[in-house]
Amino acid sequence: MCEDCLAEIVPARVPQCVICGDRLASAQLLRGDGLCANCRDCAPEFDRAASFGEYREGVRGLIQLLKYESVTPVAGPLGGMLAQAITELLAGCADATPLLVPVPLHKSRRRSRGFNQSELIARAAAQRLSQRLEVACGALVRRRDTVSQVGLTREERIANVRDAFRVADVAGVRGRDVMLVDDVMTTGTTLSECARILKQAGVRRVWAATVARAYDGADLRLAGDSTSEEKEAAEVPVSASV
Repeated sequence: MCEDCLAEIVPARVPQCVICGDRLASAQLLRGDGLCANCRDCAPEFDRAASFGEYREGVRGLIQLLKYESVTPVAGPLGGMLAQAITELLAGCADATPLLVPVPLHKSRRRSRGFNQSELIARAAAQRLSQRLEVACGALVRRRDTVSQVGLTREERIANVRDAFRVADVAGVRGRDVMLVDDVMTTGTTLSECARILKQAGVRRVWAATVARAYDGADLRLAGDSTSEEKEAAEVPVSASV
């Protein structure tokens, strides 16, 4: 990986929703409450989300190298980016020691890919955090496959992932705080559903940290929300000079 290209990847610096982290439009800024339209109408189940940067150019290239070309060393720098998003969330809750829970792949997808990229990135992030946090890879399980979220309405997205997850270790998460981690967040529907299931199991608070965010208005065909189990055959990887 080219060090100069990695150095050009910088955190997002745009006005963001105080809950989901989506980019705020000028009209939304004028309201003064810091909320995007989606969170104002129907707040997600997680308490707050943060991402390192926008899902484009270098960040997108790194993520696709890992997911579609199995360049697993890329998990290292991606983990460093995720660690920054986690640190941002922890700054507002210094006493919390949440479990890091990667969003799971369905067993068929994991079998074909050979790994869950979110687990690799989460472990790399944990090694780079100043605060020691446990990575609980088996805490959450995807119980059924789902279709791609791209092109679905908000209501269809919610129905698509409804009850797609279950908590495998209820005793291990009850009464704890959880930091959901993933590579990309697009609409946040899947992360919200994971948070709902975790809270049903007795989790106190749930945050969501991702490497990248596809802001509202971005081309979701390029974003390809990994947590929605998109069909890899229909997506052409974008090469990156990294």
